[in-house]
Amino acid sequence: MSGFIQAVRDDLRTYEGDWTAQGFWALVVHRFGAWRYSIGFSPVRKLMSLIYKIAYKFVQILTGIELPCEAHVGRGTRIDHFGGIVVSGYAVIGNHCILRQGVTIGLKSINDIAAPCLGDYVNIGAGAKILGRIVIGDHVDIGANAVVLCDVPSHASAVGIPARVIPKKAAA
Repeated sequence: MSGFIQAVRDDLRTYEGDWTAQGFWALVVHRFGAWRYSIGFSPVRKLMSLIYKIAYKFVQILTGIELPCEAHVGRGTRIDHFGGIVVSGYAVIGNHCILRQGVTIGLKSINDIAAPCLGDYVNIGAGAKILGRIVIGDHVDIGANAVVLCDVPSHASAVGIPARVIPKKAAA
């Protein structure tokens, strides 16, 4: 339980204490859902699973954010705007990432059950789609409405449809 509470405290710090942010709600329910798997006593775990499923659906309807507990979400991740956000349960999101409205992180095909793996400090623009068995490196910017179907190395940007990778210029 202490791990769950610490994760929620970290998320609240990420949102600068704004507990009314819809992204914060989605992360709390996500963290609760992941925590419930650690409960060893089956009747309590089943009760917590029921509570999770109700809270998940409530947050999904109210905020438009679909963030299943099976997805791995790192610390300091921020869902900046509400609406139209879908994250696959197979996805991995690193630490300190930013997701904006209309973002999809998911499967490229139902025949290939694999979702993207995002590194740390990934900044995802509104409407971007990141799909398939790909790896996004650290410190990557993904442009608004980009459709990313290939790996993106660290310290790069991905823009366009389909996205093309542009290395960032080194700081002088």
